[in-house]
Amino acid sequence: MKNYAVVQHTYSEFLGLIETQLEKRDIGFSYYRPFVGQGLPGSAGQFDGLWLLGGAWPTADQDNNPQVPDELQLIRIFQKARRPVVGLGMGGLLVAQVAGGKAAMEPAYTSGFVTARKTSAGAGDALAEALDGQRVLTLYHGAVALPDGLEPILVDDEGRWLAVRPDPLTYGLLFRPEMKPGMLEDIIMEQGHNPPPGITELLVEARREWSGMQKITDQVVMALVTELQLMQERRKMPVFSLKME
Repeated sequence: MKNYAVVQHTYSEFLGLIETQLEKRDIGFSYYRPFVGQGLPGSAGQFDGLWLLGGAWPTADQDNNPQVPDELQLIRIFQKARRPVVGLGMGGLLVAQVAGGKAAMEPAYTSGFVTARKTSAGAGDALAEALDGQRVLTLYHGAVALPDGLEPILVDDEGRWLAVRPDPLTYGLLFRPEMKPGMLEDIIMEQGHNPPPGITELLVEARREWSGMQKITDQVVMALVTELQLMQERRKMPVFSLKME
């Protein structure tokens, strides 16, 4: 059975709809919760990939996210081991940081349904092709400005990036395909969370959009399975040459 490491940043935000989809494909998960003091994995050897989930604070907020440097290093470890990496929301921001992006505290909140638009960089990418013109839910804190040379594969109607693919096995998504209305309810109720001021309205809209959200999740998972070959087991570490050039 394939096993993925999953970094969780709040009690309310887990793999949600995606978890069910991947379990059907014989993929299991090992959750790591640094927000309760749990350490992160030290290597990628026992895992087939890495998922990084949404969170309650900007990645630039060192007080509320002191573990960010460790997460950035973990992403690099999985990338060097040629394991798939997928970041959602806060996780997407972390992926962009590892690629050279600059983290910022503002805007404090970004939330709402937007229309995804494929860019020229997304042409031929299964994820970008599937979501072009689709309404997706965004929910994240802070921002990461993309570095020169990294073009998004999806943007919203205002040109803000929604998805990047810095290398063939890594995706950073600012939209939230794992989210379901019940998770938004839990975010509202979770003590110490930092929900956006309009989250109640977002919950109402999510309930209206529920059928479409489920279809989006199906499309996202199918695209990631195709592009990242998620059904392939990758437990055996690649062999690195020690020969000096």
